Amino acid sequence: MEVISIIITSLGALITLFLLTKLMGYREMSQLSMFDYINSITIGSIAAEMATSLENDFVKPLTAMVVFALFDVFLSIIKNKSIKLRRFVEGKPVILYFNGTLYKSNLKKAKIAIGEFLEQCRVNGYFDLSTIYAAVLEANGKLSILPKESERPVAPKDLQLSLNQASLNANVIIDGHVMPENLRHTGKNEKWLMSQLSAYGISQISEVLLATCDADNKISVYKKVDKEMKVDLFL
Repeated sequence: MEVISIIITSLGALITLFLLTKLMGYREMSQLSMFDYINSITIGSIAAEMATSLENDFVKPLTAMVVFALFDVFLSIIKNKSIKLRRFVEGKPVILYFNGTLYKSNLKKAKIAIGEFLEQCRVNGYFDLSTIYAAVLEANGKLSILPKESERPVAPKDLQLSLNQASLNANVIIDGHVMPENLRHTGKNEKWLMSQLSAYGISQISEVLLATCDADNKISVYKKVDKEMKVDLFL
């Protein structure tokens, strides 16, 4: 009976966490601020406590989870109205490097060693500081880098080129299943789709892992491949 009770309360905790995360917003799953990080850990710990509560006293942890979630929503509303509060809760960006100067005091304030800073630069594709104009540590802990004008990638407007705006591709087949809504969005039907697949030598939709269609109705097809691809280059 205890095992059954844990299974039921665990499912309840998962459903509650899902609903509360939807309420608090998708930032919980992307770029977490310091408060979001703390809040997520706390709610997760409460959910685990509720799931393993053998005394069936799940009302208290459930109430605590709801309180934390509602406070997060309330704080989000207040942050949108107060810049000072937002900076206090989320923090402010810190300039670590600017126009050839590496700011030791700012590195110390951000608690980042020079080696770690250089590592983050390399991760962003910059192996030489002389190619960087500015490096800013954002409030979410990520490093934003502005390259020097001579080092930045060439944009089409630099060459005075006029390009058509790219659009999002529609996934018309996923793992051997047709996506009816996506296919309808392209203005095509299954008969057209099968004719396109035949050009790739495919007779069954089940053979396709992924098929996408762009705004020009150009289809890209990726077959299911069961064999493994082993690459030892980076080991």
